[in-house]
Amino acid sequence: MEAVFAVVALLFVLFVALGAYATVKVVGAAKRGVDRTITQARRTVEDHTLRAKSFAQPGPAGEIAQLRLKLRTSMRATQDALHAGVTEDESLKESLGLFERLSAHGQELDADLRRLESEPDRATLTERLPGLRERTERITKSADSLRWAARDRARRFADDDLDSLSTQIDVEAGALRHWTTSEPTATTPSSPWPQAPAADAAQQTWPQTPQAHTADEPASPAITPPSPRPTYPWQKKPRPESTT
Repeated sequence: MEAVFAVVALLFVLFVALGAYATVKVVGAAKRGVDRTITQARRTVEDHTLRAKSFAQPGPAGEIAQLRLKLRTSMRATQDALHAGVTEDESLKESLGLFERLSAHGQELDADLRRLESEPDRATLTERLPGLRERTERITKSADSLRWAARDRARRFADDDLDSLSTQIDVEAGALRHWTTSEPTATTPSSPWPQAPAADAAQQTWPQTPQAHTADEPASPAITPPSPRPTYPWQKKPRPESTT
């Protein structure tokens, strides 16, 4: 019984530990989701505020708001494009590393522009605006270059995949409509007729048969008569036969 109680207690402790771990994970995910929502809402509010300042405040203050809005919009768009593309293309990790280095300069510039928004000295703002404008232009140009390069690369891959898919579909469509393609029939060359022999050429001779003789040819005798034997002096004359 003690072993059973020990096993039950151990299972209870495991269930409690798993429940606590799951609770911590859920709470952490919820907290990250809330922080993400708050951050996105804060960014949206800041963007609307900067847009309103760029239209409502003329002069250097309004231009600083425009620079901040331009910088934030470009950097955020590039960040979203690179983070979305790196999940499908591993080669964008290097581009993402370069963007993180660029982001450090962008955040430093955004902090300088934020401090200058409350600067009451218009002369100082007017004096520093050309340098701020140049820094903003350089950072946003680099960010835009990375973003468009990543988009062009993704579109190029999509076009190549579409071309390959179209070729495969054309081949498959042709295979499905196999009855529409007329296959060439294999024609065997006919054997030529033998040419007629020329008139002056030697005619082919066949073995003669008894019926092959013509009427004007004399028939050869069946038995050839013996030729007379020659007589020699040492031979005796033949004795005449008696008539008795």
